[in-house]
Amino acid sequence: MTDQQRQNLGDLGLFTGAPQHENFCRIKDFADTRETVPSSKPYAWPVGKSITFPDAYEFDGTVRSTEEFLADTDTAALLVLIDGEIRYERYLLTGGPDVPWLSMSVSKSFVSALVGIAVEEGHIRSIDEAISAYVPVLPGSAFDEVTIRNVLRMSSGARWNEDYNDPDSDIFRLSLATVGFGGTLDDFVASMVRESEPGTVCRYNSGETQVLSLLVARATGRSMADYMQEKLCEPLGMTSPGYWIVAPDGTEMAYGGLNLTARDYARIGELYRGGGAWQGEQIVPAAWVRDSVAVAAPHLEPGRPIVGGHPIDLGYGYQWWLPAGDRGEFSAIGVYNQFVYVDPTARTTIVKLSANRRYGTSTEESTNREMETVAFLRAIARHDN
Repeated sequence: MTDQQRQNLGDLGLFTGAPQHENFCRIKDFADTRETVPSSKPYAWPVGKSITFPDAYEFDGTVRSTEEFLADTDTAALLVLIDGEIRYERYLLTGGPDVPWLSMSVSKSFVSALVGIAVEEGHIRSIDEAISAYVPVLPGSAFDEVTIRNVLRMSSGARWNEDYNDPDSDIFRLSLATVGFGGTLDDFVASMVRESEPGTVCRYNSGETQVLSLLVARATGRSMADYMQEKLCEPLGMTSPGYWIVAPDGTEMAYGGLNLTARDYARIGELYRGGGAWQGEQIVPAAWVRDSVAVAAPHLEPGRPIVGGHPIDLGYGYQWWLPAGDRGEFSAIGVYNQFVYVDPTARTTIVKLSANRRYGTSTEESTNREMETVAFLRAIARHDN
């Protein structure tokens, strides 16, 4: 990464209240990236009858305007699929059907899928093995002798602060490593410190996804982007180029550096809605999908996972968020209000790409709007059409 690219990334002013919609659509102009290419057999989504879109939704005891919410959260793309057909598609600001967008932590769910595929192919023997059997870490550090399963569940016990409102937090230090300051990403995760007993606390930790990506790369002997190209982009029929931000040493920013179009993000939602099968082919093992979107322990139940020091009213699986309720909903979620939300009961997948300029300017729901976004997406999925 050149000095100019480092400066460009620094100039983004993340979590400052500055508008970002002019930036999230052209990250490859700011940073080094590794490209994924469209599938040799691209699959275009069929288009069905347009749905009747709800003008309002309920959240926190009040009725709120859909249009105001879309504007207030700097929405760039809203895509609704029902039964695998596009039933609503709208782009605002700098969004567009062919525009790749930085999805932040939505990438974590893609990494989880690649781990599942690597297990099925025998590159990883078992997720009950220690991740340190594959990834070099310092003796006694956070990931030493911790199972891959606990890392998938953000339950390694590592000390971590994912507070986007704190410039001294671990997530900011990890971001500095991404752009070449303070050592490599490998060095960063190798030296993280343990705080609690593994498998007892779900503490949202982007470092855990980064070590999972190193697991995939070391187990398969390939870059994560190259593995994703073969195992996801090609069979899922992706139609547009994608981009992973890479650190100066070529390591992908797995915890939040994926750039795809809304239509291509929707494929991971539809893949998991179908139990890992796509067009008659099993891409991700069905058992892996089932376990990925299920609450498997009390500390993973909605209200127990901790983000930035505060509990959140969502449960957690293998790098997927799980809203409370009995409908089996699950969602990939990234900061600035990036969502790939799935409601299997409604046979619905929704992608919302955003640049909420207020995100991270406080730790409050009133600025971050994540639970409100869940309520909004639920209103769409459950609307009578």
